[in-house]
Amino acid sequence: MADEFKSLKGQLLLDGGKLQGSFFHRTVVLICQHDPEGALGLVLNRGSGKNVGDMIVADMEDSLRKQPLYLGGPVQPSALSFLHSHNFLLNGNVMSNLNLGHSLDDLVEIGQSFSPTQQVRIFAGYAGWSPGQLDDEMKRDAWLTHPASIDLVFNTKPEELWQMILRQKGWKYRLLSQTPEDLSWN
Repeated sequence: MADEFKSLKGQLLLDGGKLQGSFFHRTVVLICQHDPEGALGLVLNRGSGKNVGDMIVADMEDSLRKQPLYLGGPVQPSALSFLHSHNFLLNGNVMSNLNLGHSLDDLVEIGQSFSPTQQVRIFAGYAGWSPGQLDDEMKRDAWLTHPASIDLVFNTKPEELWQMILRQKGWKYRLLSQTPEDLSWN
């Protein structure tokens, strides 16, 4: 009997220590879409070192232009993606109160609408998996899962996200979170 498909949409994937030397070493990936046709996610904790306005030429609000641009993943590094949260966005396409978008026009429109409860994070590129690829990686224990939340996506310092979540998962993962980036430093 074939395994029943289990979507990871709305979950965080964390490098469980087996991805050293890859783009995904010490990353936290939000799975935005996952079905039998494949998966799409965004790396939440990898900054590009640039602001959105440095990389995207468009007439947009300064609040968007000054935001840091994140590297969403190694696939199509020139592709635009953004996460948008709002208290009144009950039926988000990733999870409650969280939408994934790709349209520059939609991003500009979001920037023009002022709301104190609105949050946006902008990405270049994305992480993608072909049909069955992510499921195979999960079977090989390449990733750890953790429930996503608006707070983890928007209100946790990206450079601390991986270690913070691992520490919450118990002693075994706390040790992993404390290993040096390069084991030769030990």
